[in-house]
Amino acid sequence: MTRLSPLVFLLCGVSLLTACDNMAKQPRDKTWTPANGNSANAGPDRKVWPPQPPPNAIAREDRPQPPPALTATLLARGKERYEIYCTPCHGYLGDGDGMIVRRGFPQPPSFHGDALRNAPTRHFYEVATNGWGAMYSYADRVGPDDRWAIAAYIRALQTSQNTAAADLPETVRGTLR
Repeated sequence: MTRLSPLVFLLCGVSLLTACDNMAKQPRDKTWTPANGNSANAGPDRKVWPPQPPPNAIAREDRPQPPPALTATLLARGKERYEIYCTPCHGYLGDGDGMIVRRGFPQPPSFHGDALRNAPTRHFYEVATNGWGAMYSYADRVGPDDRWAIAAYIRALQTSQNTAAADLPETVRGTLR
């Protein structure tokens, strides 16, 4: 058994060496490069690869999502999702002082600045979808309906923090301290 071991190792080593090949020297067709909608491989008997979409086509994941109707249920869902996904950076009031910011992460802009108060609601949806600056995309974590709910809740936060007490109804003003 001890004499067989070196022979087995030698045979394994030789078989591994013969299996190696230089992938760079493999025979192949010319590489595909787009040139006016054609490829280097395209000819009378070949189709263009990859197939080109029809003009003005929009990929499914790129279709604009219509905003849902604003309801109390939507705002409640938005608050719940906001507190899960957004407060670590943006804070509970949306002023950019979340817990990880307090621990050294770059501070995001406050939702209460003029630029974001004047931004369309779709902006918040698209930032959650695609990311912005240091913020990564939440598209794989938060569904489209929840991203709209978060955007609606951000609008509610903006309103709650930027409305003068004199502009509130008398019944609400009476409850303020």
